[in-house]
Amino acid sequence: MLDFCSLPTRSPKPRDVGITHVIDKGLGLGQIEDVLATCSDYIDIVKLGWGTAYVTQNVRDKIRAYQAAGVPVCFGGTLLELAILQGQFDQFRGTVKDLGLTHVEISNGVIDMTMKEKARYIRTLARDFTVLSEVGSKDSDKVIPPFRWVELIQSELDAGAWKVICEARESGTVGLYFGSGEARAGLIDEIVAKIDPADLIFEAPLKTQQIFMVRKLGAEVNLGNIATGEVIPVETLRLGLRADTMAAFHEVDVWNKRRDAELAAELPKPERRSRPQEPKRRLGRVR
Repeated sequence: MLDFCSLPTRSPKPRDVGITHVIDKGLGLGQIEDVLATCSDYIDIVKLGWGTAYVTQNVRDKIRAYQAAGVPVCFGGTLLELAILQGQFDQFRGTVKDLGLTHVEISNGVIDMTMKEKARYIRTLARDFTVLSEVGSKDSDKVIPPFRWVELIQSELDAGAWKVICEARESGTVGLYFGSGEARAGLIDEIVAKIDPADLIFEAPLKTQQIFMVRKLGAEVNLGNIATGEVIPVETLRLGLRADTMAAFHEVDVWNKRRDAELAAELPKPERRSRPQEPKRRLGRVR
């Protein structure tokens, strides 16, 4: 690795902050090998998105490949929602144990649960697993007011969740974000005013969202729903190795202010032009 620039400090793995939570949407073993060889140091947990684990033929091999590189794996919360809906919660837990998974994600983005009901599931899961719970609906028509976000997050942390994931979906157009993908800045401000950002994972699948979160909360912000091909780009944003965040972590403004005079001196001086003389008027002959 290169070593000639001074960069922001990043926590070493296993990290409690500065987490990059990655979504695997169906990678093959060869692709996983390439990803891990290139950026395993920057991947803190991999989620096998929504219910993809259920239809992946070599899911055990995939899990082993990630775990051998020191990367924990969990299923997408949608799969647990379906198990709960069908009364298969205990069977789900047994399968997760059998696969050797250490992390579980629980969400209620599709099925509704009361705070007490979800807290009960979290407490049960926390006996055996590291629990990531998720707050926010996958339905763009369901708008949760900021105070309710705070109540739900705090309830799930109190029940034993290690981190609470703030919903955005893979599209980045619900939950923390408007349909356009723009951040709901007021909502995020109210959440972090009441909840320690270290306890949260902010889903940010789009580059503009990643930039917003890194500028707002720094290099050690926890980011989720990061595509496997975006792990290195996200790390460069965290370290100011990309134009979008370079000024947030390095003395760009100081440097540029020192150059103001020199740059001004290099500008061409405007030429002073003499006023053109009016042509002499010829007097006509007086007749």
